[in-house]
Amino acid sequence: MFYHVFFPLAQQYSIFNVFRYVTFRTAYAALTALLICLVVAPRLIRLMQQRQIGQVIREEGPQSHFSKAGTPTMGGVLILGAMLVSTLLWANLSAFTVWIVLLSTLAFGAVGFWDDYLKLARQHNRGFLAKYKFSVEIVLALVIVSLWCVWAQPESVATRLSVPFFKSVAPDLGALGYIPIGVLVIVGTSNAVNLTDGLDGLAVGPVIIATFVYAGIAYVAGHAVFSNYLNILYVRGAGEVAVFCGALFGACLGFLWFNAYPAQVFMGDVGSLALGGALGTIAVVAKHELLLLIIGGLFVIETLSVMIQVVSFKLTGKRVFRMAPLHHHFEEKGWQEPKVIVRFWIIAIVLALISLSTLKLR
Repeated sequence: MFYHVFFPLAQQYSIFNVFRYVTFRTAYAALTALLICLVVAPRLIRLMQQRQIGQVIREEGPQSHFSKAGTPTMGGVLILGAMLVSTLLWANLSAFTVWIVLLSTLAFGAVGFWDDYLKLARQHNRGFLAKYKFSVEIVLALVIVSLWCVWAQPESVATRLSVPFFKSVAPDLGALGYIPIGVLVIVGTSNAVNLTDGLDGLAVGPVIIATFVYAGIAYVAGHAVFSNYLNILYVRGAGEVAVFCGALFGACLGFLWFNAYPAQVFMGDVGSLALGGALGTIAVVAKHELLLLIIGGLFVIETLSVMIQVVSFKLTGKRVFRMAPLHHHFEEKGWQEPKVIVRFWIIAIVLALISLSTLKLR
């Protein structure tokens, strides 16, 4: 909104020319979302405590987690609200890319909200049945990726797939080849973040790191000169996704202030599914889908640990890990929760740094 209100005034007052810059609006989108969270969160937490909107702990989880029962949950609503307000204030709303990432984030947030609601209503850690939840997520992702392909297809960029470390490899898969990959990226990332959200601040930390990296990638991909210089695909309107990333970054930072160990509030599925959906969609729009395997490598590791555990138990009757996802394995080995969290954050930072090495010059 600010872009549309103040930038036209630059013709009379040069100071308003700053609103044309994506970097300026990204920074202030982050600060705005952060401020909203810091101001609203204490009131929201008190309201949740009064309404007894508390976490239901799964019985098969670590014993140390039972003390967390009743901690206010569904704090992801705060992240989504702060992100939405900040994005609407600072982004160029004429860019379709902004609306596609907003649509995806809020849609997956709605699925998570319903899942959280069912858990609270039933007072049980099982909410939305997995087969129905996955079905809804696949349909949502299919709509989102299809809309993206229809909008960007005239430039033949939407259905191309960039391969990390190989600048000259970006085959055009066509709609039939690309759409299933885009759906897999969005749905897979959404649920990977959801699996990682098992300790205080564990999921939101890597999301902050990944969002920061993708803000830079989106900015470069949306800048004709920079994208050409770095020999990556130019995506019309991708620069505005950086503003969305800034808003999401700030909202997650603000939430982490209250979610850090010991957590005063949990994000719930409304937060984790939405954040994963956002990251997956950003990767699709910025045309760095496969790079998400590195940037969000921690989420991949956590998901693989669950898959390995399930397959091993079904085939051999034995467990590879003491408990899955992987962070619970280390808890069961005696690591204190803060140590697991910080070490996993370090892994996320290292993977993010590795991902940046793919943006080498020609």
